[in-house]
Amino acid sequence: MAELVGPRVYSCCNCRNHVCLHDDIISKAFQGRNGRAFLFSHAMNVVVGTKEDRQLMTGLHTVADIYCNDCREVLGWKYERAYEETQKYKEGKFIFEKSKIVKENW
Repeated sequence: MAELVGPRVYSCCNCRNHVCLHDDIISKAFQGRNGRAFLFSHAMNVVVGTKEDRQLMTGLHTVADIYCNDCREVLGWKYERAYEETQKYKEGKFIFEKSKIVKENW
C-alpha cells in the first residue's frame, strides 16, 4: 500500500512558516548576500518590501526584499525588473537564501 506524501516545503529558518515549495525551484545556482541561493517561480506567506535598484553579479536589477509573513525575517528578494535582455527571465521570480530556509516534509 502506497503512503501519501505531501509536497516538499521550505520553511522560514526562524519560525518555520511555510514560504516556498521544492517543485517551484527554477535554479539552485544563484548567489545570495550570504552564500548560495535558489531561484523560485513562486513564494507564499511572504511580504514584499520596497523596490530598489541593485547592482547584482548579473547586472542592474530592480528588486524588493522578501520577508517572512510571521516573524519578518529577511529571506531573500523578488526580481521586479531586469535591465539586460538576457536577465528578463528573472522578472517576477524569487530568490531565497539557502541559509534562511529549512526543509519540511522530506
